[in-house]
Amino acid sequence: MKPTILIVEDDQTLNDAYALILSKANRYEVRRAYDGKEALETITTHGDPDVILLDLRMPVLDGIGFLHQYHPKEHPDTTVVVFSNYDAHKDIDEAYSLGVERYVLKARAAPNDLLHLIDSIIDEKNTVDDEV
Repeated sequence: MKPTILIVEDDQTLNDAYALILSKANRYEVRRAYDGKEALETITTHGDPDVILLDLRMPVLDGIGFLHQYHPKEHPDTTVVVFSNYDAHKDIDEAYSLGVERYVLKARAAPNDLLHLIDSIIDEKNTVDDEV
């Protein structure tokens, strides 16, 4: 079974681009949501993904609101990565305190960086699973 990646990004073009990059690698099952509320509904329907790629600034329910409702610390098998251009330290600090494991500034990440990031997270998970 392929690892599952949930992209939570309100910008249609970026959401499409991230999904295309990850889908073309043919290593992941990619799910998509356009705000935090839709992401929670997707998780309720399909279960926890291996990785959540989360934007912070979104309509309906933003990334911080999503984190408050999802409680990443209660989902140890899911890695939450904030992938955002929003770099307010207060929100980044809060995201980390809520259980986010990584923060990546979108503007500084090339398409191959996204694939490398996801690959490294999945490789880390597999290494930990093998050690257990």
